This record gives sequence, structure tokens and C-alpha cells, in this order.
Amino acid sequence: MSEHMSDNNDTLRELIQIANDGAQFYADAADQVTNPRLVELFRRMGSHKRVLAAALASKLQAGGEQIPESGTLAGSLRRVYTELRTSLSSNEEAIYVAQLEETEDRLLHHFEDALAQCKDVALRSTLQIHMPKVRACHDEMRSWKHYLENAA
Repeated sequence: MSEHMSDNNDTLRELIQIANDGAQFYADAADQVTNPRLVELFRRMGSHKRVLAAALASKLQAGGEQIPESGTLAGSLRRVYTELRTSLSSNEEAIYVAQLEETEDRLLHHFEDALAQCKDVALRSTLQIHMPKVRACHDEMRSWKHYLENAA
């Protein structure tokens, strides 16, 4: 396998793991909040992350590569940190939204970096197809974060 192909696979694995982090975090958050709008939002966002991870995984699978089934250590630590913060706070929803926005921020930045460094036309095309949804999810969570900050 060429170094170029290996770099592409590493990039895909990393993006899949970050999307998996988001999917799991959204699922956890949806189970913890009571606001029906946030429950629906978190479930929808989690679904987007699962679709993204599956789409990227299909690229790895086509090359016979191992597909990551879990997320990253950083994602796991963020979930634990959020659980701790919400247990000590009276505004759990704002904490979940803020931490999920950080998760969206992380995915967006990794996507931007991958696009900036990608030399493979097929991978670049795949990333460009998914970038509008990645950006839209990020922007929606950022809007929710600002809304809840201003409502407090």
C-alpha cells in the first residue's frame, strides 16, 4: 500500500471515529434531557453522525480496510466530563448543548484539515459531498448554544 493511500485511510478512520464520538454523545444526551425539542435535535444530529460514519466507512471497506467501530479517547473523556458537569449544575441542557457544539467544532475542523491536505481526488470529492451537512450541523448547534446562553 502506498503512503498516499495509507494517509487517506488514516484520515478516513479519524473522521469516522470523531463521527462515532458525536453519534454516541448525541444518543447519551437525548436520553438525559427532558426538553422535547432538544431530544428531537439530539436524535436528528446523532442520526447525521451515524450516516456520515457509514458513508466514510464504505470508502474504507471498499479498500478492504478495517472500519473503526468506536470513537476516540477524547470523545469518551468529553462525555465523562459532561456527565460530571451536569451532575453539578442546574442547567443540564445548556451544558449538553455547549459540549455537543464543541464536538461539532472538532468534527468540522478535522474535515477542514482533511480537505486542505487531501491530494486524492476521490477522497476529496467524498469529503466535499459531506462538508455542507457537517457545517450545517455545526452551525445549528452553535446557534442553540448562543440561544441558551442568552436565555440564561
